[in-house]
Amino acid sequence: MPKSKRSKVVHMTNVNKKTREHKERLFENIRECVPQYQHCFVFSIDNMRNTYLKGVRQELSDSRLFFGKTKLMARALGHGPEDSYADNIYKLTPYLRGTVGLIFTNRQPEQLLPFLENLAADKVDFARAGATATRGFVVPYGTVYATGGEVPAEHDVPIGHTLEPELRRLGVPVRMVKGRVVLEEGPEGGDAGGGYVVCKEGDVLDSRQTRLLKLFSICLSEFKIKVLAYWSAATSEVTPVDPEAMDGVEGDNDEGSD
Repeated sequence: MPKSKRSKVVHMTNVNKKTREHKERLFENIRECVPQYQHCFVFSIDNMRNTYLKGVRQELSDSRLFFGKTKLMARALGHGPEDSYADNIYKLTPYLRGTVGLIFTNRQPEQLLPFLENLAADKVDFARAGATATRGFVVPYGTVYATGGEVPAEHDVPIGHTLEPELRRLGVPVRMVKGRVVLEEGPEGGDAGGGYVVCKEGDVLDSRQTRLLKLFSICLSEFKIKVLAYWSAATSEVTPVDPEAMDGVEGDNDEGSD
């Protein structure tokens, strides 16, 4: 049959699945780094953001950073003394759970640890569904302002009237009064503090709450890097740094990169 000349829809969101060759290359790259660098660090990330991780890579241009499948990284390091790629490096494998990665570097631990802590400082973003609220947020009754009462009214501006329908759709009891969006007092979401409770500290946020937080420009997710442990070639020993950071972490991270 002749080839069809009909236009075909090509979805730009399609992502090529990681091939076996890509996984084997990641495996080999990790093993190549073991004899090339003096230290191997296992780190975890809270509130992962690709933009911030890219910045970490750029700052550690003299090192190698791997953020991939934990099972593959564990296989590259080894699961026990018999298949450990270097003396005792297999002892890092128990730390490879959850959203974690590896850093191979020649920087000394006393230099890298504070560097990573400072690098992740003040990197905040809007929370995503499933995140835990680090603090509460209440929109005061009366005229609704752009920051929802986070700054004094004299330094804020009333929220745009075009957002009134969306606030109502999200369950906030607002109405238009003389061209301004006003929050009415009522049983819905009210508390003794006099306002609509968007979230309380410790809440596991849903999509409705995260949308409201974003509307009021409230950032509750803080990008953090925690070093769990590191291996040193000179001593062939693994030093725990923050093992408690793994508490409650389950599963494996499925995205691989080099």
